[in-house]
Amino acid sequence: MTPTGASAIDWSRIGAVLFDLDGVLTDTASLHSEAWKTTFDAFLRQRAEATGEPFREFDIQDDYHLYVDGRPRYDGVRDFLASRAIELPEGPEEAAPGFGSVRALGNRKDAEVNQLFEERGIEPFPGSVAFLHQVRERGLKTAVVTSSANCDSVLRAAKLDGLFDAKVDGNVAAQRSLPGKPKPDTFLAAASDLDVEPARAVVVEDAISGVQAGRAGNFGLVIGVARKGNAADLSQNGAGLVVADLGELVD
Repeated sequence: MTPTGASAIDWSRIGAVLFDLDGVLTDTASLHSEAWKTTFDAFLRQRAEATGEPFREFDIQDDYHLYVDGRPRYDGVRDFLASRAIELPEGPEEAAPGFGSVRALGNRKDAEVNQLFEERGIEPFPGSVAFLHQVRERGLKTAVVTSSANCDSVLRAAKLDGLFDAKVDGNVAAQRSLPGKPKPDTFLAAASDLDVEPARAVVVEDAISGVQAGRAGNFGLVIGVARKGNAADLSQNGAGLVVADLGELVD
């Protein structure tokens, strides 16, 4: 692990902190991974029965982190299907949840995760809340940057709405035609919205694609949150500072 405590960061060089949502601020990454597994396993099982191919389940430890975590929903579908050499038509964005197209699969996953949100609720990580408040008390600007299209409802449910000066979520990215992580465009857009140069902004991410985006955008610091025991992976892919929980960075 890297050094802990707020002293590990040179705050005099920082003007803004850009937070990912799922897995960084809120304990929703596990619900997203469960929804992806439910969706893909149902699709793969149906495909195996139709083609006679052996059923090989979606693996949360490998498939989720390599192809889905942190990416826009439809990109995650495409990347995972490509890893299995499966091709599907793109389909319309308003496709009903199902298995017939990339967007139908993505919309089925969205329906699954929203049901999990309703059933189990959404809680923020206490250490992340404390770090967020400390950042704001220092007078720094804050933004949330996520591929999720459910950002507003998640922030409200977690009682974190009103704590960010800017937001670039899946809806904003679509409106501005911004490519998702691991491209840096959504983080760069948030920094621009805050009128802060990337070199003076911190990116906080728990996904490999997110820290790759932070590195690609030449941000002043990329903090990796290794809740999955993946500190080495985050460091190797662009995190300059890695913690198990953001509470480690609170004085």
